[in-house]
Amino acid sequence: MIRMLASVTNPVEAGIAVTAGADLIDLKNPDDGALGALPANIIEACLRTVDGRRPVSATIGDLAMDPALMAAAVFRTAATGVDIVKIGITDGGDPLACIAAAAEARGVAALVGVILADLTAPTPELVRAMADAGFIGVMLDTGLKNGRTLRDHLSADALAAFIGQVREAGLLAGLAGSLRLADIGPLAALGPSILGFRGALCQGGARRDAIDPDRIAEVVRSVRDAVALSECL
Repeated sequence: MIRMLASVTNPVEAGIAVTAGADLIDLKNPDDGALGALPANIIEACLRTVDGRRPVSATIGDLAMDPALMAAAVFRTAATGVDIVKIGITDGGDPLACIAAAAEARGVAALVGVILADLTAPTPELVRAMADAGFIGVMLDTGLKNGRTLRDHLSADALAAFIGQVREAGLLAGLAGSLRLADIGPLAALGPSILGFRGALCQGGARRDAIDPDRIAEVVRSVRDAVALSECL
């Protein structure tokens, strides 16, 4: 089963996403980068709206690869009560040390690493480090929100190899990165655990716009249809 992740920015959007059928609610601030963090009070308000009906993740922000900075942000985000803390992994600094530092919070919240594929190669070394650190999953996303999707940066073979590496490590494999309706079928055929969306859910397709209930419902239907088709083949 592929789960559909909807990135939202406030309690109203969180409620809309739950009602429209999203499987996972992801909290982020698109005005502050690819993995921009929301203030703790907004995260807590979103959690009250979701009220346990869906798992909720939150990003810690687009941070430098500094272990102390990373660990502090992970603990701060986990303290809000979210189910999953999402951690961006990029080149520069010491990403392996950051992964190890983040792992100190794994008893407070589940951890998912996010590799920004247009900025950092999703190497087996990074995947293995996250598995060894007790992460539950690894996602690919894009850092430069310039109209190019994940599929513009990585071929189907490269994405399939990534999913295979993550699954072999015993983790959930997620794909995101400016995904559109046309991307759902080809990506679903690769068998990821999660497909994540923001822009495709928004009015006009711009990630900084408010989300549209009809667009979310359409993406949910498309993901479920793609899963059903793959099971028939």
